[in-house]
Amino acid sequence: MSVKKAKVLLPQPSKTKDTSYMQKMQFKKNIKKWIIFIILAVGSLTMLSPLWWMVSTALKPMDEIMSGAPTFIPETIKWSNFVEAWQSAPFTRYLFNSLFVTSITVIANVLSNAFVAYGFAKIKFRGRNVLFAILLATMMIPGFVMMIPQYILFAKIGWVNTYLPLIVPHVFGSAFFIFLLRQFFMTIPNELIEAAKMDGANHFYIWSRLMLPLIKPALATVAIFAFNASWNDLINPLLYLSDESKYTLQLGLATFQGRVHTQWNYLMSASVLVMLPVLIIFFIFQKYFIQGMNLTGGSKG
Repeated sequence: MSVKKAKVLLPQPSKTKDTSYMQKMQFKKNIKKWIIFIILAVGSLTMLSPLWWMVSTALKPMDEIMSGAPTFIPETIKWSNFVEAWQSAPFTRYLFNSLFVTSITVIANVLSNAFVAYGFAKIKFRGRNVLFAILLATMMIPGFVMMIPQYILFAKIGWVNTYLPLIVPHVFGSAFFIFLLRQFFMTIPNELIEAAKMDGANHFYIWSRLMLPLIKPALATVAIFAFNASWNDLINPLLYLSDESKYTLQLGLATFQGRVHTQWNYLMSASVLVMLPVLIIFFIFQKYFIQGMNLTGGSKG
């Protein structure tokens, strides 16, 4: 007599419940995405509103600017403000002066900071960590504290009304840039340096031919920061330059501001033109800039 085995029926999960649960989870994710998008959009608009106000003012005639009711969109667009602002002062001369000072400053910052950072990262010597800690401690000293002693020093050696006070301090490096580049040098394995030494290479050859090509993102980051700082510098040129033929663009912008009257349309028009190189360079090197700011601990040097 054959015995039939009874089949045990297990409860099957309800497909309707699973579908509704997944829909709820997807709905919550979409809500979170929209909330984040709205927050970022509001923040972006808030940050971009001064830029839009500057461009809007640059396109307005002076009588519209001085009218009582401020407007974000110009009623009358005056493109000639840009040409008139540029021709109202020798801005072409100011442009070449700024390019000269900024180019040398960027090159000096990149090379000097990379050279010092390589020493702190890959060369072992007594007191290395102590010296690096002292270097980082200098970041806590405000720049305005050193302004008067530096001016007295440069005045005694006859550098006032020259470009040397604007360039020479950058030849000796910056604590922040040295720290940034050192972090990238630390990510490079020491075996590469040991292999290069076995082939007879010295530290200068290793730094220039082996290390620098490996940290291009960090060098691009330093170059962008240095360009922005030198291009937008107003205090130092105002302090050291007295000859108008040596003025930079930032000093040229100050000519539109008078004690009684300020030409706001020309000031904003010239400011837009002066800002364009910074935006162009940032968008060109944006990929390297983002990679350069991605600091990692890396391997131990």
